[in-house]
Order: sequence, then structure tokens, then C-alpha cells
Amino acid sequence: MCPRNGFRPFVLHFSDGRQFTLQHPEFILVGRSVLAVLREDDLVETIDPLHVVSLEEISSPSSAA
Repeated sequence: MCPRNGFRPFVLHFSDGRQFTLQHPEFILVGRSVLAVLREDDLVETIDPLHVVSLEEISSPSSAA
């Protein structure tokens, strides 16, 4: 089941092998030529969006029934 705001948690995979899990839409900012992700340690990672290789949707615990 999708939350009311339509956001579904996902993992961003990058060309250098890094990945970031995003559980809330507040943890990502997308601009024309920049992507900013709030990491688990509360630091901001700034990335060129051209390095995004894939998005992997993850299921929330409430939808795994």
C-alpha cells in the first residue's frame, strides 16, 4: 500500500558503487544539475545526477503481508 503522499522508500545506486537508502522524501533534494542526500550520519552528500545508475524500490514492513 502506498502512503498518502505517494512516496515509496527506495535505494539510489551510483556509478562508483555507492548507494543511499531513502526512507522519507525529506532526505533528498533534486535540482537541475545537483542531487543532495541526507546521510544516516546527518551529513549531506552532494552528487552529480548523471552518476545515478538505478533506483531500487524497497518494500515497507507494513506492505510485506
